[in-house]
Formats: sequence, structure tokens, C-alpha cells
Amino acid sequence: MRLFRGFHHLGVTPACALTIGNFDGVHRGHQAMLALLRNEAQHRGLPSCVLTFEPHPRDHFAARAGQPDLAPARISTLRDKLGELARCGIDQAIVVPFNNRFASLSPQAFIDDVLVRGLRARYVLVGDDFCFGARRAGDYAMLDAAGQAQPPGKRFDVARMLSYEVHGLRVSSSAVREALATGGMARAGALLGRPYSISGHVVHGRKLGRELGFRTLNLRFAHTRPAAMGIFVVRVHGLTPDSKPLAGVASLGVRPTVEDAGRVLLETHCFDWPEALGAEGGYGRCVRVELLHKLHDELRYDSLQALREGIARDEAAARDWLATQAPT
Repeated sequence: MRLFRGFHHLGVTPACALTIGNFDGVHRGHQAMLALLRNEAQHRGLPSCVLTFEPHPRDHFAARAGQPDLAPARISTLRDKLGELARCGIDQAIVVPFNNRFASLSPQAFIDDVLVRGLRARYVLVGDDFCFGARRAGDYAMLDAAGQAQPPGKRFDVARMLSYEVHGLRVSSSAVREALATGGMARAGALLGRPYSISGHVVHGRKLGRELGFRTLNLRFAHTRPAAMGIFVVRVHGLTPDSKPLAGVASLGVRPTVEDAGRVLLETHCFDWPEALGAEGGYGRCVRVELLHKLHDELRYDSLQALREGIARDEAAARDWLATQAPT
């Protein structure tokens, strides 16, 4: 998948079949939309293209209002979102910085500058609640009419996809966030079509886990409000040459016992560390951590000894769960 950041490439890329959205989590509803986009793109002989945003528009407006708590919890990092778009077979993705300039575009300017001149869209697929432009003043009807009003050679067709349901429930990023917030990892997995996971490069930390007797892999979560927080049973992919996942237990949060500085980390302790990696072999590797089951929320311990004992209890609980309920 080709990746473009910002608008510097606009007018250069070939005409495309386009969809627009945040795609946080790339859940099963998104996947159905992307499959339809790919089918239409292939039928028309066009590359499939996703226009998405970073930060999330609601992040931008919450920050501008001085109320950051109004921003939605984040399901996926940008890395994971782009990885899922690529796995869905999308040809190119454009990540637009959602800022004051972009937010102030009128609906007509969005159509003229972004869709027609910029991306040369020939087919645009949107969701049933799609709105665009400043103050969300543009809607599906306006977009559809604008597509047909273009001169020959620049016209674009517009289609709208209705909600996607699983077991009678509408699949949405909000539903995934709710499942993750309440520890419903199986429900989140059903909405996502896969186990919920976070990926990234292993970074150096304070090495406190070694002192406590529990070596950990540290991944940074770029957003201050992840949709899931707490202690989880996990499987780690990307550490072994045979691609065999490693079982473990992980903490996703701000580590209140030792730091509580607001920086979100995913700290994972693998039960069986591959000897071939050596003591330092995990650093710099890109790994994917599946969060299978939530054990409990983050806890603040009174001492490092209490923390050590708490981690040992979590490891035992994770091993018990894996022995009886883990997927194969």
C-alpha cells in the first residue's frame, strides 16, 4: 500500500475510487466497506484509496475547546490502522493532518480542492452518517449532486453504505470502544473480526521489570486515552523466527505505582523468553501484542515488593486462563 501524508501530493496521484473516514479500529463494518470499495475500484480500473485523518477530528475540536476529555478514547494507533488498511488490500492511503485550516474548509471547497482537483476521485463511497466540510454542513445528497454536476471527465459517482450488523448489533467504533472499556475482549474481537491487538517497536524502559524478576517488553501507545486499560492475558507475535506466538501477561496504562506520569505504555512479560534472543534481543523489534482477556484494572501498590507479588499473582491467573480458555 502506498502511503501519502498531507496534501503535497494532491493532483499527482492517479484518479481513484475513494472512501473517507477515521477508520479507528478498522472493525468489521469498515472491512465490509473496504471490500466494496476494492470491488468497485477493480471494476472501474482504478486504485482503491482511503482518505483518513490524524489527529482524529474530535481530538482536534476537543483540544480547541480546551476540553480534552471530550476526545474519544483511541482504539488503534496510526501504525495499526494503516496496517489493517493494507491487510484489507487497499492500494493507497492518504493521512491528512486535521487542523484549523482543514476544519475550516467549506463543503464546496472540500469537493473542489480535495476530491476533484486533489484526488481526482471518480467514485466516492461513504457511510450512512457521513457529513463533511466546516460545521459538518455537507451531506450525502450534496455530495451526490456535486458528483453529477462535474464536467465530463471529472464526474464522480457517489454511493452510501448502510450500517453493518453482527448478531443484530450495529458495528461501530463506539461499540468497540465500549467493549474495550468494560473489559469485553471477546465482544471487541467479534466486532473487530480479530483479537484486539497493539503493535510497535520495543523500546527501552527503566528496566524495573528486571529488578522485580519479570522482564518486560515496552511499547509506547501514542495517545493519552487508549480504549482499553488494565492488566491482560496476551499473546506476543514477532519474537520467534517460526512466528509462534508467546504467551504472557501485560499492563496497558500509566503505571501508577512507579510513574503515573500520563505516558501510556504497554508492558508485556512473556512467560517463556526465547533463549536465541538473549537479554537484549527484543529491543527494536516490531511486535504485535494480542490482548485476549482482561484480568483487572491497573492497581497502585504500596511498595515495590507489593508490586512484585501482584505481578506474580497476575502471571498465575494468566497461566490458568490460558490453560483452559485460550484460543488455538
